[in-house]
Amino acid sequence: MALLRTLTIGLTLFGLLMVGTASVVTAQRDFSDRWYYVKLQSLWAGIGLVGFILASRLDVARFEKIALPLLIFNLVCLVLVLIPGVGLKLLGSRRWLNLGLFSFQPAELAKLSLSIYLASFLKIGADTRFVRFLVLLLLPVALVLLEPDLGTALILLGMGLCTYFVSGGKWRHFLGLIPATATLVAIVILVSPYRATRLRTFFDSSRDPLGASYQVRQALISLGSGGIFGRGLGQSRQKYEFLPEVTTDSIFAVIGEELGLLGTLTVLTAFLFLIHAGFKASAGAPSPFARNLAAAISSWFGIQTFLNLSSLVALTPLTGVPLPFVSYGGSSLVVLLFASGLLVSISRHENISLYRRSSHK
Repeated sequence: MALLRTLTIGLTLFGLLMVGTASVVTAQRDFSDRWYYVKLQSLWAGIGLVGFILASRLDVARFEKIALPLLIFNLVCLVLVLIPGVGLKLLGSRRWLNLGLFSFQPAELAKLSLSIYLASFLKIGADTRFVRFLVLLLLPVALVLLEPDLGTALILLGMGLCTYFVSGGKWRHFLGLIPATATLVAIVILVSPYRATRLRTFFDSSRDPLGASYQVRQALISLGSGGIFGRGLGQSRQKYEFLPEVTTDSIFAVIGEELGLLGTLTVLTAFLFLIHAGFKASAGAPSPFARNLAAAISSWFGIQTFLNLSSLVALTPLTGVPLPFVSYGGSSLVVLLFASGLLVSISRHENISLYRRSSHK
């Protein structure tokens, strides 16, 4: 429990530091305030940490009662975001709802609402509810793909499969989904020209160096130029408008340039411990619902971290997902912190259960 709390808060504070150093150029250019992005991120971090504390003190069993209403609400939001005039269209995608004072990204909430609902749905008889599980999983995945947002769709899909496996689903179902999932992803990529271009540049990084492969090439330059110890905090050169999406998808490249190999390994180790602690909480959870929920959240953290880091080092095609707790983004940070609070709550109740069992011996 203490490790989960420490790593969550530590990564969040580190994220504020890196958003601050990575965004000074673009913030000064766009808003004439070099601290614009870190001020906003600090606000969202404050709200998220309040949610983190509240979630860590609540019994997760309460969330099982609202699992279905929360999922339905989220699905409605995912539909609304696709409607012209309701959903905001930025950079060719409809992913945000304008709520006046701020915009909200329903796909981020979908990670949490789907985690809670699948944890409840699969707590008993997972092996006999395979078809219904697939329908439930593919519905939000399809809506997210229509935005389009392949990265988040892959996170939802992977998270759902991991939850099914942990809940006791049959091996043959789980293994059979792997080729089916790969086929579905291949179709989604090939029918979309810009995704197909990204895939081709993944196999040939020298293709279109000023276009489709530009971001990955600049990220590799940034990571490589950091060396072992880095250029020093605040000394990145790539953030001077060479590296696209410097505060979101590419922030790990700035970490590598400024803090070097040692810095990136430290961050990677922190994520590994966080994910391990989450799955450990799942293994010792006091109920099937809590076990499934901890597994869903931990797999979500792990898959999202892997997709972000692997795409920046050209191990997988670029998907455009943020680095959990570190990248800039209000919707993402608030939802991640709340979900991490639920992990802390599950871990706390695990410790209480262990204490009670030991005291009865």
